[in-house]
Amino acid sequence: MGSLERSKKKTQVWKKAVIHFSLCFVMGFFTGFAPAGKASLFSNFETTPSTISKSQIPPHPSENSTYTPNSLADKALVNSQVQAPSPSKSQEAEPENRSLSETEEEVTPKGLVIVVTPVMTKDRYKNVLLRRMANTLRLVPPPLLWIVVEKHSEADVNSSSTMLRKTGLMYRRIVFKENFTSLEAELDHQRNLALRHIEHHKLSGIVHFAGLNNIYDLDFFDEIRDIEVFGTWPMALLSANRKRVIVEGPVCESSQVLGWHLRKINNETETKPPVHISSFAFNSSILWDPERWGRPSSVEGTKQDSIKYVKQVVLEDDTKLKGLPAQDCSKVMLWRLNFPTRTRFST
Repeated sequence: MGSLERSKKKTQVWKKAVIHFSLCFVMGFFTGFAPAGKASLFSNFETTPSTISKSQIPPHPSENSTYTPNSLADKALVNSQVQAPSPSKSQEAEPENRSLSETEEEVTPKGLVIVVTPVMTKDRYKNVLLRRMANTLRLVPPPLLWIVVEKHSEADVNSSSTMLRKTGLMYRRIVFKENFTSLEAELDHQRNLALRHIEHHKLSGIVHFAGLNNIYDLDFFDEIRDIEVFGTWPMALLSANRKRVIVEGPVCESSQVLGWHLRKINNETETKPPVHISSFAFNSSILWDPERWGRPSSVEGTKQDSIKYVKQVVLEDDTKLKGLPAQDCSKVMLWRLNFPTRTRFST
């Protein structure tokens, strides 16, 4: 009897083991067919927020740091966290609009300054002075266009062109072949060539005639960008063999021109205001669209002598002139040097 009972017990143990093994095999077999992305009955306790203890939740990463899960449990917890609701479109639009407006204010384009420099044929220091002027203009914020006008010369064509290219400035070089016996006639011819070029290509900007012996305060170029039609300013005249400074230009109240500084020549006071060619600037559109500024559309001789036309417009009506700087136009931002040399002429 004892041997029969033992054999029955062994048979029951084997049956239980087989049944358990079969159940585990069947469960594992059918579990393999379940979709991988869906949680099963056995994984509910991992993804339910109520079953997660505070010690299990990983620390929230700060804005300037990066959090990396270290274990599978951490990854499951990170993936199961509820994301914060995304901001509405109106909330997103506000900072975007604010940043756009701030960017527009910062990137407001500046007006083009067109600097015209005539180079005198008989000036033996012209290459040195051109480099000095180029170094000044390189410090001016863009946009700036430098128009250099000089007589054609086989000896200077390569040196001038190479020097202008190396400046990094936006420039135009205009040459002429005519001969002149008068210095003033040559300079006016060069200025007319530059004005015709501006008119032909309709280069929109503020035109300023810069002689090679001019010295500038860099604020000068920011001031003239605000000119609408015509602008004028005081200019100091310096001579190497004199111990005095002569100031030419307007007398203003705020930016309104009230009168002019008049000089005494041979003990007689000038009656005509001495407006130097470098002491005013104007909007270039008056050359091809004069009606916009209240000027007749066709004036006899305008095309042939543009510089004479511009000077006439400047002198005939002080009300159209804007004094610079805008406070009271008393600050001198431009100096003109006169060198006591026979071959050196003032411009």
